[in-house]
Amino acid sequence: MTTEPVRIAVALPTGDTEVSGLWSAAPDPAPDPAPTVALAHGAGAGMEHPFLAGLADALVTQGVSVLRFVFPYVEAGRRMPGPAPHAVATWGGVATWLETAAPGPFVAAGKSYGGRMASVAAAEGVIAPARLVYLGYPLHPPGRPEKPRREHLPAIVVPQLFVEGEHDPFIAPREQFDEVVASCQDARVHWVAGGNHSFEVKGARRPADAIGAELAPAVAEFARER
Repeated sequence: MTTEPVRIAVALPTGDTEVSGLWSAAPDPAPDPAPTVALAHGAGAGMEHPFLAGLADALVTQGVSVLRFVFPYVEAGRRMPGPAPHAVATWGGVATWLETAAPGPFVAAGKSYGGRMASVAAAEGVIAPARLVYLGYPLHPPGRPEKPRREHLPAIVVPQLFVEGEHDPFIAPREQFDEVVASCQDARVHWVAGGNHSFEVKGARRPADAIGAELAPAVAEFARER
């Protein structure tokens, strides 16, 4: 597998910029072209986090091309996410980059914050992915279910896959999360038994790259659906 560093142009509300990306093209399967997944990081980690690296490598071995990228705040060396419009604009730049590098439908995916920003970009019409994958959707901060981030989700018309740990505090109580999923036009959940927000399972010590790789079959299967 070859991973190529790339630069992605982003038109921010404050002016044009570029962010870093990593492009991993899957070997061309016959007769169909490889599906493509654009994969965003979470709020506290960049695109080279072992979880994302493990997931990306495993997806490529299953015939899925992957573009990882960073948001502008990471590019600038900051730790806290910038304004939401900056993340949405970055998703727009990613979609434009893929139009040339990998023409055709793509799947927008992201860990936590990155996945939520993909959903906002899709709901606002900034991107038009074939599907959306949320790797631990942050419905609300832990212990604060009174302000769920859900208003835009029912507006999304493409299929959505929520990959969730059963013990993720970001989606507790479960009844609220189930209601949110039911409000979507086309959504399903892939549960990780005993998993937390990082898909770690108590009593089962596994490296982050292995945890990411274990999610690849579910994501690849969803990406290939027509």
